[in-house]
Amino acid sequence: MTPELRESYRAAEAIARSRSNFYYSFIVLPAEKRLAFCAVYAFMRHCDDISDEEGANGDKRERLRRWRRQLEAACPGGDSAGPILPAFHDTLRKFSIPVQYFHWIIDGEEMDLEISRYDTFEELYRYCFRVASAVGLVCLRIFGSSGERAEKLAEHCGIAFQLTNILRDVREDAERGRIYLPIEDLRRFGYAPEELAAGVLDDRFRALMRHETERAREFYRHARELIPLVDVSSRPALWAMIEIYERILDRIAGRRFDVFGERVRLSPREKTAVALKAIAMRAANRVGLALPRA
Repeated sequence: MTPELRESYRAAEAIARSRSNFYYSFIVLPAEKRLAFCAVYAFMRHCDDISDEEGANGDKRERLRRWRRQLEAACPGGDSAGPILPAFHDTLRKFSIPVQYFHWIIDGEEMDLEISRYDTFEELYRYCFRVASAVGLVCLRIFGSSGERAEKLAEHCGIAFQLTNILRDVREDAERGRIYLPIEDLRRFGYAPEELAAGVLDDRFRALMRHETERAREFYRHARELIPLVDVSSRPALWAMIEIYERILDRIAGRRFDVFGERVRLSPREKTAVALKAIAMRAANRVGLALPRA
């Protein structure tokens, strides 16, 4: 590994360590896979930051277009996130990750610049596929697996994670003028879009959130079926990813769906406890089957 490439992986790992819930699961992976996850996370984090930062949508579109061009570029170029690109390109080569997956992810970020609400779950699913299921397909290449069933389960894993993000971030998204909860579901429970921005927490809202939580849990059930389909060395990390995110969903439900106050999150101690259990599973080689909830 050249000094430039080593430094690029270090930069990517620093981003993942400081900003990703998933870093607690990355650490139980073999070193090569851990660094690969950090590299692709750093690339995707930059996409997300462009979409969410302050500024005109036209400027964001141009930055996403420039970032998209880096997917095919032989050289990193001059973008502000350029230091992570050598590691990113090295990871794509090592794990034969299709570039198309990242084009889908950027497509999803561009949707955030054009669409502020989704009428149906089918429309929302299309968005979730691009920003999250495509990530699941990237992860599958690094974890080591193949086959249509594994790819479908990875798709569902991404949907589960993104639905959790949506439920957790209802308040922040409403403040940005975005509503990801399907409008058809708001109508079903008699809850107006304007009430999201106002933070109205009542029985109608709780019924709406309970419905969305049950939908997410079905996708989590599918996600756990993926665990025995990936390489043995990757199973504890995948288990930890799913465990951390489903615990966030548990916490949302445990707070009776009050997502208008303090942001729902797991503490570093809780995430460390999940990582330690994953390390123990790896050491005991007890990951041949889909693992139960901790």
